[in-house]
Amino acid sequence: MTTSTAEGVGFRSKRGPVLIALMLSTGLVAIDATVVATAVPSIVHDIGGFASFPWLFSAYLLAQAVSVPVYAKLSDTIGRKPIMLLGIGLFLLGSILCGVAWSMPVLIAFRVVQGLGAGAVQPMAVTIAGDIYTLAERAKVQGYLASVWAVSSVVGPTLGGVFAALGIWRGIFLVNIPLCLVAGWMLARSFHENIEPVKHRVDYLGAGLLTVSLTLLILGALEGGQAWAWDSAVSIAVFAGGALLFAAFILVERRAAEPVLPQWVVSRRLLATTAMIAFGVGAVMLGLTSYVPTFLEGALSTSPILAGLALAALTIGWPISASQSGRLYLRIGFRNTALIGITVTVIGTAVLALTASVPNVAVVAASCFIVGLGLGLVATPTLIAAQSSVEWNERGVVTGTNLFARSIGSAIGVAVFGAIANAVYAGTPHGDTDPQTIVAASAAVFLAVVIVAVLTVAAVIGMPATKPVSQVHAAARE
Repeated sequence: MTTSTAEGVGFRSKRGPVLIALMLSTGLVAIDATVVATAVPSIVHDIGGFASFPWLFSAYLLAQAVSVPVYAKLSDTIGRKPIMLLGIGLFLLGSILCGVAWSMPVLIAFRVVQGLGAGAVQPMAVTIAGDIYTLAERAKVQGYLASVWAVSSVVGPTLGGVFAALGIWRGIFLVNIPLCLVAGWMLARSFHENIEPVKHRVDYLGAGLLTVSLTLLILGALEGGQAWAWDSAVSIAVFAGGALLFAAFILVERRAAEPVLPQWVVSRRLLATTAMIAFGVGAVMLGLTSYVPTFLEGALSTSPILAGLALAALTIGWPISASQSGRLYLRIGFRNTALIGITVTVIGTAVLALTASVPNVAVVAASCFIVGLGLGLVATPTLIAAQSSVEWNERGVVTGTNLFARSIGSAIGVAVFGAIANAVYAGTPHGDTDPQTIVAASAAVFLAVVIVAVLTVAAVIGMPATKPVSQVHAAARE
């Protein structure tokens, strides 16, 4: 494969049109990350299903997660461009379907289609950037890609809040239609790659086992204590079935000609630890994204727009630190940069948990901003460290595995946090309509987020130290 290697980073360089296309494509996922959470109360008020609303995120994230390894493997054989265009098309279809959903189960099902599209868009954007920019250039490119999340962090909650306030929440999905069309057109027009056709075998059995096993595990976590008792036969069967199928998935992967998750990905210390870090990042991010708006709107009767903007502080802090992370990891290394970031994350989540009993919009926004600053210094350096350790023909799988871990962390995190919140709601007579109960449930969720952040510290410490100078030299020789 050959790609443009013109000097310079920016819109006016030869690679500028490609960068714009990547930013537009990233914007699809970035806006979706914040716009849906803001409108949850309005969606539930219109079509019902409050206890099931965590599935809006889990179903989407699960579909995204299990499809990422398949897309990543295909991209290493047939190229990044066709996979990216396929993802944009699926995201477009899913958005249209979500916009006409008539019940919570139907909306959840259509979110799966959206998730299948996002499973291609996000990793391919990151992988293409890794292909056409050197390690030193990627530090600058992060500023451009991070700006997408910064803009989306304001646009997403604002759109969600406006649509929710006007009673037209379906607009949060239909607004994706022009974005998908423009992103697809820009990518098709500007990005060109020459690929030598390679015969490949897709590990459908492995992908199927992974999908079903994770679905059962997440189903058990979300419905336990709600649809059935935790110690009931159904609950035990669901968890046992998920565990057995996941064990079967591991056995199949060892024998597959082209496994969805190659064994070498998890056997290398750097790749394994960065994947575990990504898992923690996903859980922390979605734990806050899913519950901060509900917390503020339910406890303080805050407007959807204001609640969304408080959450937006997280996605504003993230790109600010991510855009500056390159300066740090080129000087002090990837692990040291990530250690600083995870420390800041723990501080931010702790402040949020400690102040949850006395709800305050400004405090929540400040806490989210701190968490965002921390996550930006964790997610970006660890992903680039993983990418920089392999050649082009492995970069898609490595990038996909890292984002797969983040998506799985998000999906499982939302499921576990949802189970915690639902357990609190079930223990009170007024459930999710009582402000004090909402405060108690949110406080429990935020405490769980702190625990996840603390556990992620161990993964960062276990990450092998790298020498930035040698990394730069290695990148220059590619």
